[in-house]
Amino acid sequence: MRSTSSAIARNSAREKRCAVSGETLGEAQLIRFACAPDGAVVPDVAAKLPGRGAWVRADRESVTRAARKGAFSRAFKAQVAAGNDLADRTEALLARRCVSQLGLMRKAGAIAMGATQVEAAIRSRPALALIEAVDGAEDGREKMMALHIGLWGAPPPAIGCFGAAELGVALGRERVIHACLLQERMALAWAVDIGRLAGFRAIVPGSWPDSWRSIGWGLGGADAEPTGKPAGAHGRGEQTDV
Repeated sequence: MRSTSSAIARNSAREKRCAVSGETLGEAQLIRFACAPDGAVVPDVAAKLPGRGAWVRADRESVTRAARKGAFSRAFKAQVAAGNDLADRTEALLARRCVSQLGLMRKAGAIAMGATQVEAAIRSRPALALIEAVDGAEDGREKMMALHIGLWGAPPPAIGCFGAAELGVALGRERVIHACLLQERMALAWAVDIGRLAGFRAIVPGSWPDSWRSIGWGLGGADAEPTGKPAGAHGRGEQTDV
């Protein structure tokens, strides 16, 4: 994959102000939050829910701080309820969005799945992104990495933060251990959401070798986990964002 900067640039063209820090950042570095009719703050990871929106830097610390320090009430100019689990809910929705996009790639023929397909894809050209199940076997994972480095002289962008069953649900199989993105436009768009997810969880486990951290996914403020560290119903409508 070319540097994720291409995707960042495209998604950073529209800038918003972080409700916590006051920084002006590109949308790729932020999460939009909406206010439900009952006053609950809702993560709007697709930035499509109607009504006034508040934007917060895409990392756990910023979202937690926004919830605890009243940033959402100030942004929405009303008393709202963020909840202590807002960062966890945001992470879960971002992860679901990333996995769902893999399902769309499968329908478009833009992803290779399973050891045979992924090996063939790596032999044909450098991988746009190599996805390995976090609970997959080490020897199989390292075989893919060694093959890529041996053929192309460098490790590929890598993701190892989803389980095999989780990937399987999205990709129409019981379990998926190995996958590889094949279509550059879709891979670059996916990189933006993976970058935002990186603000909430490690994209590559700290126990994996450094070759798996060839790039930092942390568009939202967190890169891959450092080695040695532990791992509402709304309709469409017009938005007013702050």
